[in-house]
Parts: sequence; C-alpha cells; structure tokens
Amino acid sequence: MPNPPDVDVEGVDTPRSGTSRTEPAVRLVDVHKTYDGATPVAALRGVSLDFARGSLTAVMGQSGSGKSTLLNVAAGLDVPTRGQVVIGGTDTSKFSPDDLTRFRRDQVGFIFQSYNLIGHLDVLTNIELPLVLGGRTADRAWLAELVRTLGIAGLEDRLPGELSGGQAQRVAIARALMTRPSVVFADEPTGALDSRSGQQVLELLCDATRRLNQTVVLVTHDSGVAAATERVVFLSDGLVVDDVTAPTAEQVAARMLALGR
Repeated sequence: MPNPPDVDVEGVDTPRSGTSRTEPAVRLVDVHKTYDGATPVAALRGVSLDFARGSLTAVMGQSGSGKSTLLNVAAGLDVPTRGQVVIGGTDTSKFSPDDLTRFRRDQVGFIFQSYNLIGHLDVLTNIELPLVLGGRTADRAWLAELVRTLGIAGLEDRLPGELSGGQAQRVAIARALMTRPSVVFADEPTGALDSRSGQQVLELLCDATRRLNQTVVLVTHDSGVAAATERVVFLSDGLVVDDVTAPTAEQVAARMLALGR
C-alpha cells in the first residue's frame, strides 16, 4: 500500500510521519451521513469532534441518535456523505475502499460486544490476526506484554469456545491493541458480560489509556461505564448536544433521562 496522503485540516498540511503529539488522535470535521432510500435518513448532521491522544471517551444517546453511525464513520467502517475524518493526522475521507481497509487494519483497533473472535483459531492466533492479514510479523515482546497485562497468560492455546465471556473480551482487547493503533473503537464492550467481568474489562480499558497512552472511544448505554471515562459526548438526532468532562454516573443518567423526554 502506498503511504497515505498528507491531509489538509483547516488549511494545515500534516504528514503522517510528522504528526504532532498535541494533534488529536481522531478529528471529525463537519461530518454528515445520510442513508439513501425512499425517505433519506440523516444519521449525522454536521458533527465536529476531536478525541485527544491517550483519552477515554464515551459516546451516548437514545436509540436512533446517531451514536453507532458516528462510531462506524469515525472508524472507517462507513464513509461520510460529507466532511472529514482524520485519524493520526491522515484524512481517510477520500481513500479508495481498498486503501481504507488497509489503513483501518493498521491504524484502528476494534472491540465488539460479541467479541468477533475466529472460532477455529486459538487465542494467540486471534490476537495476531490483524498483523497476519497485513503480512506483518508480530513483535513478540509486545505480544507477551499484552497477554500478561490483560491477564490471559496460560490461555494462548485455547479456542474461543473454551473461554468465558470476560476472557474472550480480554482477547478481543489484546487483538485491538496488537497493531499499536492510533485509536481503538469499542461498541458496547461490556454489554454481553456479567457485572464483575464488565467491571474488569472497563478497568482494563482505563488502564490502557493511562499506561499505554492508547486513545479509546466507546459507545455505551450504561451510565456507570460512561462515568468511568474522562469525557462523555451526547448525541441526539445526529447532532452533538452535550459534551461533559469528568462525568459522574448521576450526571450521565440525568442527561440521558432528559434526552429521552
């Protein structure tokens, strides 16, 4: 794959190799997303957001607010109808589908509620999969660090079907971090877990932002999960309607209640 092109964000050319540490890990600039059909649906209507490097942010909103669309567009799983999506200093908005796939594989990590592990591959191979698909060799020291940090040492040879839900999500987190991505997007990462496993997974994500300087953006409906993050962005009808720093569970629950009225 050729090197991703430089990006012009607000008139400033920023090469990927020279990305400033103060530049956001992810930037959305006036992002619109409309789904065509008999009645077009405007899922995002001019969203502009920055996600700082090494930050943990929750995105919340009622059903149909646009939060899942925001995650998909920001992660490169979908393309905006209009606007810019910049990841690690690179504008992904005008990539070809193939280049976007390759860029996403190298620069974006994903954690899904359903884990999305490959059932016939063992834990170690699942973790290494993004690198294998990209024709790259795993950094064995980094792999060992992830396995140790995420508490899955001793499970390397097991298949996903032999893991508990909490263990499977830990493997999914390790896979998401394996490429040292610019950002990790998580879609309801604790939604399928019991309260104890969910709390452990949440603590691991918080730890990743602190110790690994990893940027994490997660979608959640759980006010307790959101309160553990540094910032909560609230969406309604495809627009950002609130942006709260250092949230409490009470603040989040009250805001969600107000949005539902």
